[in-house]
Amino acid sequence: MALVGGGSYTHLDVYKRQGLITVRGRRLLGQADVVVADRLGPRELLNELAPDVRIIEVGKTPGHHPVPQAEINRIIVDEALAGHRVVRLKGGDPYVLGRGGEEAEFCRQHGVEVEVVPGVTSAISVPAAAGIPVTHRGLAKGFSVVTGHEELSEVPARADHTVVLLMGVGQLRESAAALVLAGMPRDTPVGIVENGYLPNQRVTIGTVETIADQAEATGVANPAVIVIGDVVRVSPFAPSHFKTADYSTTSPNKPRTSTTRVLTP
Repeated sequence: MALVGGGSYTHLDVYKRQGLITVRGRRLLGQADVVVADRLGPRELLNELAPDVRIIEVGKTPGHHPVPQAEINRIIVDEALAGHRVVRLKGGDPYVLGRGGEEAEFCRQHGVEVEVVPGVTSAISVPAAAGIPVTHRGLAKGFSVVTGHEELSEVPARADHTVVLLMGVGQLRESAAALVLAGMPRDTPVGIVENGYLPNQRVTIGTVETIADQAEATGVANPAVIVIGDVVRVSPFAPSHFKTADYSTTSPNKPRTSTTRVLTP
């Protein structure tokens, strides 16, 4: 069984056949007898498979899991033990909040060999689609990826440590409050990228204090990636008053000066 990270879906012409999937992942997909497919990922590649390739849909949406994870695990093992070449095609990277580790472990416990092919996680690629790096010289040396506001108390509550929040639109207000409670400055920039790389991609930029109201007013919805931290200033979508002189990358060690950061939208 090959556990393949399909990367993020993209509509760009240069990528339209391959998406952001790796060369190895694409090759294994082309050799598959059975593809167990998620809702997100390079869906267009499924249309290029041979007619005799079986596609088993097991995709989930927030709050709706028509095929439970235990059943997905069983499907993969049953197909592999039947002698089929199985590709478990997942969006992003299978080992980044994708339950790929559970699937691989279940396979090995039942005598199925596993090859893991990493993918380009949406935690990095979707912010990049909006021109937001998760690290940037002079702004952030590290980043954390989380899925719920309960976890935010465990990450550094500083604008110079990027927080990437996946599947977090529904609890955005609670997440912002948790960050403030943990010590994050209220004027820390926040960017939300909806439908990254798709024709209807939309970017909303505000601050920890304002972003929940902005998202509610504009109807922000999943799939979306939320980026919290000073790296949001680098985005070409950021308003001009976010780009203060004290964040020049040519002077990366210059201290922050809060008096120059007026970030009301």
